[in-house]
Amino acid sequence: MDSLLNAADSALRTLFAKPHATHACPTVPEQSTELDVSDSRSSAALMRVNHVGEVCAQALYTAQALSTNSPSLRAQFAQASFEETDHLAWTAQRLGELHSRPSLLNPLWYAGAFGLGLLAGRLGDKVSLGFVAETEFQVGAHLQSHLEQLPMGDHASRAIVAQMRDDELRHAHAAQDAGAMELPQPVKNLMRAAAKVMTTVAHHV
Repeated sequence: MDSLLNAADSALRTLFAKPHATHACPTVPEQSTELDVSDSRSSAALMRVNHVGEVCAQALYTAQALSTNSPSLRAQFAQASFEETDHLAWTAQRLGELHSRPSLLNPLWYAGAFGLGLLAGRLGDKVSLGFVAETEFQVGAHLQSHLEQLPMGDHASRAIVAQMRDDELRHAHAAQDAGAMELPQPVKNLMRAAAKVMTTVAHHV
């Protein structure tokens, strides 16, 4: 019952409360960001997608912590979720600075990611960790692509995305070190296709 209540609390805080980071938002020293309207809109769309990714990360880690029977793995998932809260806060803050908003479909994204996390967890810890590793590697590649797409003058967004990329890859390697299995290529392809749909829709809605 406590685990279920914690999962419900996590969902409510992710979707409806203002996230609070434990670490300062990354910045580029001595470089200020000044964007025209077009660049500001482009950055906002990309940061909205990144914010959706962090909403999904909270859902995935919460679901996987709920479904594992391993206390050590549950603690690892909880710690990763805690660290991802920084990303959630930073992207939300940046969206506000860009005079934009999060995705209107965040409850849907959260529910879908939570379901996937539960499914992965029910298939066993090695599968669950494999799902984490593959997800984080794909997210890392996605964030790298955003660094190539963000306006060069948007130093604020670029600093956030660069730090997020490094953190996601660290989480992927931690999952591998904990015993993640290598997922079959068709599963990886399906995950990539689902992510493409989500990022395309979130770019606009």
